[in-house]
Amino acid sequence: MNFGGDPTGCIFDVKRYSIHDGPGIRTTFFFKGCPLSCWWCHNPEGISPLPASSYHPNRCIGCGRCVRECEQGARSFGPDGIVLDTTKCVDSRRCEQVCPTKAIEFVGTEVTVEEILLMSRRDIPFYDESGGGVTFSGGEPFLQAEFLIRCLEALYEEEIHTAVDTSGHCRSEDLLAAAEVTDIFLFDLKMIDRERHNLYTGVYNDRILENLRLLDGKLNDRGRGKINIRIPLVPGVNDSDRDIEAMIDCVLELKSLSGVNILPYHSIASGKYKNLRMEYRMGDVKPPSDESVHRVLSMFRQRGIDATKGG
Repeated sequence: MNFGGDPTGCIFDVKRYSIHDGPGIRTTFFFKGCPLSCWWCHNPEGISPLPASSYHPNRCIGCGRCVRECEQGARSFGPDGIVLDTTKCVDSRRCEQVCPTKAIEFVGTEVTVEEILLMSRRDIPFYDESGGGVTFSGGEPFLQAEFLIRCLEALYEEEIHTAVDTSGHCRSEDLLAAAEVTDIFLFDLKMIDRERHNLYTGVYNDRILENLRLLDGKLNDRGRGKINIRIPLVPGVNDSDRDIEAMIDCVLELKSLSGVNILPYHSIASGKYKNLRMEYRMGDVKPPSDESVHRVLSMFRQRGIDATKGG
């Protein structure tokens, strides 16, 4: 976002002391908006680029304040609690302000580059001690490319280590511009099969694979910066030997590879979908077994790739 001055961004969460979003202890900023719609997404509140209303029925005490205070008449009582008519809602956040139990939350906050810097500086002692830094995740950070790059440049000037967690589905010029001021990219690789990638994520992977190749070349020419490949392991989606071997072949071509993280699917976020009135398409799919995860790790390691569970 840019309203004639310095760019601003929209984030939906900030996680301090994170140890799963890059090396060391990190501060992770989660950007709103993603061009993908992965069936297993564990941050559905980050898909829409706009602030979204989340309703927690288990917190609601039925006081009716949100219904009475909404000037647009967007909220009403239903058999399962408060109902929102999204065609009437104008995101005034009045309902959130009057709710005594925080049953209504709006996900998405506008921030400036300076605010990102101020929040990042608080944890510099932890970065220095652990080899950590700042990570930009999402959503897809490159949907807010101008703001992202300004943040990266500001952190680069202050010599704070940076990481960007990306789907790779973005403009190549934005990705390569970010490569000038980013220490490590956490690059998501879902699968290689083009048609199935479109089925399960809503986009074909041509741009993603091309951007991965371009980014690797850029970092290799620059002599600085690494790529960490992150693979969500989803039973029945991308866990066959054929799928894994195809991803291994892709990874082996990378000259700037720092390692591979295998991220086992989980259904912990399924409740978020209900709160956001979104469909959870994974149904009753179970997490991969320990044996399945070990098999995948072994396949990577047998071909000389440093692969670990989690990341």
